[in-house]
Amino acid sequence: MGRFPDEGHGVLREPKAVRFRFIEEHRSAFSIGRMCRVMDVSSRGLRAFRSRPASRRQRSDLVTLAHIKEQSRLSLGSYGRPRMTEELKEIGLNVGHRRVGRLMRQNGISVVRTRKHKATTIARQAIAKQSAERGTVITSSTSPRTCWIVTSQQIDQTRSGLVTLPTSGRAKDGCIWQ
Repeated sequence: MGRFPDEGHGVLREPKAVRFRFIEEHRSAFSIGRMCRVMDVSSRGLRAFRSRPASRRQRSDLVTLAHIKEQSRLSLGSYGRPRMTEELKEIGLNVGHRRVGRLMRQNGISVVRTRKHKATTIARQAIAKQSAERGTVITSSTSPRTCWIVTSQQIDQTRSGLVTLPTSGRAKDGCIWQ
């Protein structure tokens, strides 16, 4: 191991099983002997890791994960950790909420929110954008959903300049009436 074990890649401080998996994933890019020396594991341990069968907990996690995925599909992704745990207990699996949460988190299973976010400022922003494009002035009224827009229309061109006619209109819910 190097002089400063607290520096460097986080894999160097992980348990041996994680380091073995890292070596297996990167064996095409680097030599196995060199990675074993850098990771401070033996090549004999790597060979034993390759031939080691999955533990009882890993096999149980795979079964539980299959049930979680199925229940998530049936619920259209609306079940979170607590409700998923209850569903699995109804099926007959004896699992805790922390284990269900860990499996869901590790496999990217999350709740799909079905409530729509109600945007409240879109109409006012649309009015402000339209007024900025037209060069108009917006004044708000006493009603929270009504604004008055004042603008000028070009009528005619004379020697002294443009003749403009001031107009006003009421804007409500993003629509402009004149």
